[in-house]
Amino acid sequence: MRRAVDAGELSATVPDDAHVERPRPGGTGDYATNLALRIAKEAGAPPRRVAELLSARLTAEPGIAHAEATGPGFVSITLDPHGTPALVAEIREQGESYGHVARDTGALVQLHTPHDLRALVVADAARRILRSQGALVRVTSDEAPDERWVEVAGVRVDAYGRPPTPLTTLRPVPPTPGGPDPLDLGPDAARWALLHPAPHDRPHTDPGQHLAQHESNPLFRIRYAYARTRALTRNAADLGFTAAPGATDASAHDLLGALGDHPTVLATAARRHAPDRLTRHLVRTADAFLAQAHTVLPLGDEKPSAAHRSRLALAEAAGTVLAGGLSLLGISAPEYL
Repeated sequence: MRRAVDAGELSATVPDDAHVERPRPGGTGDYATNLALRIAKEAGAPPRRVAELLSARLTAEPGIAHAEATGPGFVSITLDPHGTPALVAEIREQGESYGHVARDTGALVQLHTPHDLRALVVADAARRILRSQGALVRVTSDEAPDERWVEVAGVRVDAYGRPPTPLTTLRPVPPTPGGPDPLDLGPDAARWALLHPAPHDRPHTDPGQHLAQHESNPLFRIRYAYARTRALTRNAADLGFTAAPGATDASAHDLLGALGDHPTVLATAARRHAPDRLTRHLVRTADAFLAQAHTVLPLGDEKPSAAHRSRLALAEAAGTVLAGGLSLLGISAPEYL
């Protein structure tokens, strides 16, 4: 927009920022912005015309395949798929630290909880995510956690007791009274059951839901997707080829978007102390991978090609993100299911 104003194509004050988001249901492209709608009145032009001007300039930018005006004045942006090798190479280089901040930022965060299992599990996961973003974290609670909470769910606190000065308290909705004990699910499923719902939603701790080895169970889909990435690597080795980042086809579009969003998801989950954002992102990543996993290995008498090596590299990158994300939630990622 600034360049369009400098060139005399638009007459308006350039705002400090532009809101860019993933397109909503029915939208197109990788990202969308309502900037044209925001500035159209000041520019004295129809929003659609402003969106067309911005789209033309965005299309000429490196890393963008094309941009177009949509609806009453939105700009839809599609990224250049040739950036795939760089993204996959970055994930392969950083491993499960992909999306982490390289060094301590000096930020200090205090998380205080009531004496509640879910609050402590959320605080523990928030601590892990905050550490990934370079913050030093101290978790305290009104009382010492129950021994079984520590043994099964792995929660811990740095100190307990009611503070003399009130602290901001992390207060997610506790489990429904009288329901199944989440700890009976085991460490991984218990943590997932308490972390996956949004803080204002009551978690369900039904064993039939969280222990089912079925696609209806989101935790199972994530762990199955990770195990599948590891199996693909083993199977490719049996066929005599290994991964090599390269261009991908359209079937990988959703997966590439999920992998590219991972650092932003971690930063947002840390800033808002919201591990549930990471859980939903891992479900999205797993589903995007599983939708195209069948394309990775050669079929029948087909010989391994550069495309297969590229797809394998992308699959391994997905596995890295899934394993790293589960680790930040305090949940294991088995290679075999």
